[in-house]
Order: sequence, then structure tokens, then C-alpha cells
Amino acid sequence: MFRIGNGAGFSGDRIDAPGPVVDTLIARGGPAAIFFEVLGERTVALAQLEKRRDPARGFEPMLERLLEPILEKCARHGISIIGNFGAANPTGAARAISRLAGRLGLESLRIGVVEGDDIREQVDIAKLEVYEADAALDQGGSEIVSANAYLNAQPIVEALRARAQIVVTGRCGDPSLALAPLIHHYGWAEDDWAHLALGSAVGHLLECGSQVTGGVYYDPGYKDIPDPANIGFPIAEVGADGRMVITKAEGTGGVVNLQVVKEQLIYEVHDPANYITPDVTLDFSGVSLRQDGTDRVEVLGVRGKPAPERLKATVCFEGGWLGEGEISVAGPNCLARAKSIAEVLLERLRRRQLKVQARVDLIGIASVHDDDSGTLWRSYAGPEPADIRVRLAVAGAAQDEVDQAAREVLALLCCGPAGSGGARWRTTQRIRTQSYLVPRASVHPRVSVKPAGEWR
Repeated sequence: MFRIGNGAGFSGDRIDAPGPVVDTLIARGGPAAIFFEVLGERTVALAQLEKRRDPARGFEPMLERLLEPILEKCARHGISIIGNFGAANPTGAARAISRLAGRLGLESLRIGVVEGDDIREQVDIAKLEVYEADAALDQGGSEIVSANAYLNAQPIVEALRARAQIVVTGRCGDPSLALAPLIHHYGWAEDDWAHLALGSAVGHLLECGSQVTGGVYYDPGYKDIPDPANIGFPIAEVGADGRMVITKAEGTGGVVNLQVVKEQLIYEVHDPANYITPDVTLDFSGVSLRQDGTDRVEVLGVRGKPAPERLKATVCFEGGWLGEGEISVAGPNCLARAKSIAEVLLERLRRRQLKVQARVDLIGIASVHDDDSGTLWRSYAGPEPADIRVRLAVAGAAQDEVDQAAREVLALLCCGPAGSGGARWRTTQRIRTQSYLVPRASVHPRVSVKPAGEWR
């Protein structure tokens, strides 16, 4: 039996989540690993922008906070750690782990680094085929910020075979992070589609952390879970016979039941019979689930087909700037005052002739369910709430123009209607993404494994 747990499902996930997972892996004994999935589609691009500002940065900002509580325990108990902490700078992440290992007296800890997912200098993006789902997007000749191919599990396996105790990657297939230690432990071949599908299904179910233990699933009064402030992160038990059970860390909240596992199984899956990963094409069409006790669900019937001939690559482009300004109104007649503020803001932008696109949302009245015009609030005539948050959103190519537009909310503290306050504004750089298909032969992973002290 091999157990693998998840310690994070995105960058910014709970830093106290990995501890109970590792404690559970230790308590239950046997070979084990924990993986961290912290890269969204835009995360690498944002990391590249951070690396431009500081060449030593560009990796997961919470890296040391995530690892410090578990690093010594994992090293002592032989629990492998795998994570796409590297983002735009895997070597920088290894150096940060090296410094942490030094402080913890783990100088001999072996750190593996997988690189080669950054393909900006290797391929001509203009000659690549756009992934069909993104074919209608027009990036308008914007500057490329990042271009990263989704590597498969094999480079991570290579690092583990070189006795790496912690492996840092950049972009790779999310399920590959969980598949790699299973390949390493059981010795599965690169074309053993049945077992690769099993391991990739484990990664798919666990990669979003607490989404398979009650997060996103729970809806108070309809789908309740215990102790949602302490949702436990997931663990999979995988046997040599192909048996797979999803469970969670001991002593934590949340739930693992048939409903929540079903929801996660089809999460981000367009075709259940052909779910494509860099390692294998999964077929979920014949899957069945069985409750195997409290917080235990067995997953049966996962099938595998050959891996795709090409790898997916996410390319991120500069997308201009986003400005947001907000101000609150409260008390009697706040709806009329909020509508007045919205009209004033739009008129101010028109008069100043700022080169931005703008919309206003009245949060609490019309925002989430409004259309792209952002004008549903004009016709709203329903109940008046106790307070409303007015949000101005502007987009444009020039940071200064966007900043000036978003600042307009500040003037309303003195120039606006009665009973308004709590104004704030900010501008952020926007990233646009498009996916391409890359020949495998044009992607060249590189693996390095060294003791912690040699990474500094």
C-alpha cells in the first residue's frame, strides 16, 4: 500500500493544511509522499513578472511557510515531497529550500529540480497550433510574458530515482505530481496505460486539495460538513492490485463521501471518456464509487489510453491594466445614492476622456448576475438593502490612465452624496492566456539532484 497526500491546491492555500496530512501518513505507516499543486494558468506569468523585478524571486511566495512545519518530519520518516513550487524559477525555489534545510539542520537533504517547461526560447509561438478551446481568442500582438509546456511525470520519477527527497518543478501536468511517486514506488512502465490512468486519477482527485474533502461542495442547510474552518486535506491509498481509496487527514473537519468525490471527478473534465494529461488519456466513463467506511471512498473502473502526441502549453501575454475603485453607501435611500454614484463615475470618465473601458457594479444589488455591460443596476427596483458597495472597474493599456480613472471614487468622499465612505482604489497588471499544442520532441526536461548545501 502506498499513501499520497495533498498539501495545497493552489498558490495561497492554507499553510496549516500539510501538517495533519503528514502526521496521518506517519501514523498509518508504510511508504508515502505528499505533493503540492500551487500553479494556476496565470500563476507562472505573475511569477515571471516578479522575477523581472527581482531575479532571485519568481517561485511560490509561501514556500518556506508551507514546508517548515513538515520538512524535518518528512525527511526523518522517508516521506517524499513533490511540488510545482518552482513557477518561473525552480532553481530559486531550491535555494530557498536549501536555506530552510540549513536552519533545520538538514544539510544532507537531497533536493531535485525539474526544468525545461519554459519554452519561450525553444519554439516559435506563431507557428504552433492554438488549442481548439482557445482558437477564438485574439491576443492582438501583445508581448509574451511566459510560455510553459506541461511536462509529464517522468522527470520527477528520474529525480526520485536519483534519491531526491524533495522535488521542485515548474509547470507540469497537475496529476503528474501524484503519479510520479506511484510510478517510482511500483515501477510502472511509461506505456502501462492502465496503471498510469489509475495514478493520474489519484492526482486529478487530489490536486485541488480540500475540494475533494468538502470545500466548494458544502452548502449550509443543504450539504453540510463538520468543522469547515478545519477542513482536512486528502490522502489516497493505492494498492499494488490497483485498489484506490480516497480519504483525508485524521482529526480534521470536512467529509469524504460519494457526492463530493463525484463532483471532483468531473471537475474541469470536458470529455469523461477522453480526459487528456501529459502521461495518459483517462477514461472515466465506466467509473463507479463505493463508500468504504467513514470518510473513505473507493474509486473503481478508471481506464487508460495512450498519451497525446503533443503537449499542451500555456502562453501568457501582457493584457494592459485593471483599475478598481470602491465606495460604500448605507442607510435609508442608499439605493438611490448608489445609483447616483454610479452615474457620476461614468460621467466623470466620459468628461475626462480617459482611454479606458469601464463598468460599475452595485455589490448586493447587481454584480455577479449582471451581463457584460454592467448596467443591470439601472433597472433594479427590488428591495433596498441596508448597505451597498459601489465598484468601478476600468481596463486600459496605460497604467496612468487606468489609475486616474480608478481614483475617481476618492473624490466622492467630499463630492458625493450623503452617507458614503470606505473608499479605496488600486491598479494591477492584467495577464491574458492562450493554450497551444507543442510537439513533445521540442520540449527538453532537465533534472538536477544535489544535497541541500550545494544549492546555495
